[in-house]
Amino acid sequence: MNTLSVITVTYNAEKTLQRTLKSVAEQTYPFIEHVIVDGASTDGTVQLIQEHEGDGVRWISEPDKGLYDAMNKAMEMATGDWLCFLNAGDTFHETKTVEKLMRSFTPAEAPDILYGETAIVDDEGKFLGMRRLKAPDRLTWKSFKQGMVVCHQAFIVKRELAEPYDLTYRFSSDFDWAIRLMKRASTIHNSRLLLIDYLNEGLTTSNRRASLKERYRIMAKHYGHFSTLLHHAWFVVRAIIVK
Repeated sequence: MNTLSVITVTYNAEKTLQRTLKSVAEQTYPFIEHVIVDGASTDGTVQLIQEHEGDGVRWISEPDKGLYDAMNKAMEMATGDWLCFLNAGDTFHETKTVEKLMRSFTPAEAPDILYGETAIVDDEGKFLGMRRLKAPDRLTWKSFKQGMVVCHQAFIVKRELAEPYDLTYRFSSDFDWAIRLMKRASTIHNSRLLLIDYLNEGLTTSNRRASLKERYRIMAKHYGHFSTLLHHAWFVVRAIIVK
């Protein structure tokens, strides 16, 4: 039977982790493990994780070198056929989400990558709207020329396909990681499902700028400087039109 490893990395996430733990534990699909890598939190995060150990949770808590280092550790711990990354505060859209996802393809197909849509919610789980970038009908590695058109949390990959995140990128390594895996994938499957409720936390202005600079470098690496420059010119025009 197809198994899913849900990966959550945490640091002082006591206020938001409970909803994620609850969402994973309440999934109707029985073949799920929840791998949590905590960066030696100083609040009540570890105690909260310990309370859920009976819900298929496997975890460690130790210092790390940042978000993507913790994700690499989690991938090494995972045993499932596919990997799904949920941040603390993010949830599956409904209790049957994983069951519906696994039923969206036949066992003989077993796609390398599965993807779907993402909704944005507030601190209380209230729906705020759909993610601005809609998942394309057909996803390829070239799709990310338009930006990260599939949310990281709704981008689910075969564990045997996955590679480590590049730690030279501090803010946008998931963008590079997704492109690399799509280049390697033989089959990419659109589940046509709303998969994830994403907690709208936002980034600081400094982190947002650093992230955008990294994304430009990543796009130039994969798509070439000229193509990336043209697409960013279009991003500016599109932002003006939307306003």
